[in-house]
Amino acid sequence: MEKDQVFAKKKDKIEPFAFNREVAAVFDDMLTRSVPLYAESTRRQAQMAVGFFQDKTRIYDLGCSHGNLGILIADEFKNRPFSMIGVDSSCPMIEKYQARLAQRDNSHQISLVCGLLEDIVIKNASVVLINLTLQFLDLGKRDQLIKNIYQGLMPGGVLLITEKIIHPSSPINDLELSFYRRFKRENGYSDLEISQKRDALEKVLIPEALGVHQQRIMDAGFSVFDTWLKWFNFAAMIAIK
Repeated sequence: MEKDQVFAKKKDKIEPFAFNREVAAVFDDMLTRSVPLYAESTRRQAQMAVGFFQDKTRIYDLGCSHGNLGILIADEFKNRPFSMIGVDSSCPMIEKYQARLAQRDNSHQISLVCGLLEDIVIKNASVVLINLTLQFLDLGKRDQLIKNIYQGLMPGGVLLITEKIIHPSSPINDLELSFYRRFKRENGYSDLEISQKRDALEKVLIPEALGVHQQRIMDAGFSVFDTWLKWFNFAAMIAIK
């Protein structure tokens, strides 16, 4: 696994964060060291995806990046037929995903699209996943995306979302952020790396409060909502149609 050193050296100018080839090359290390409970979260989502999947429907992985979750899902299905569509706006990520699929026997069951989430038409879906991706979408487009997902889901279908969140209470928000910085330092990131990446993400990643996510999801029409995993300023949510 190539080590993430994207922000290791002092930069004269901090450019907005982008999922470019440099990031794609070190993305596994970045995820492991930057996302608390990443392995547990993706493992359980894969299991839930298989559990909620309805035969002859589709799974949509929106913001699929280079395929960690998609491949876990494929492994969970074993020999059971399924159809999954992975979507990401980063072509380097899609290229890396395609290269991984080329080494697998069931790759024909996964279709990849390099495009914007808001342009994808969700149809005949029983499972839709959005992992750490809604937070990068313009605030004004998030409500409609969730509504589109609801409309494209079959009855009994599930939406699984994982997001970085903020807390409406400043003391709690400050506490959560302090522990997140501590988590990164414990995983070997320097204060310079933490600071420069935060600056790069400032106007790119816009987190929302957990209550905002719940309200948006319920307003779209979902009948059931729960937060099934939470770690300080990260939350994994489930909604059922």
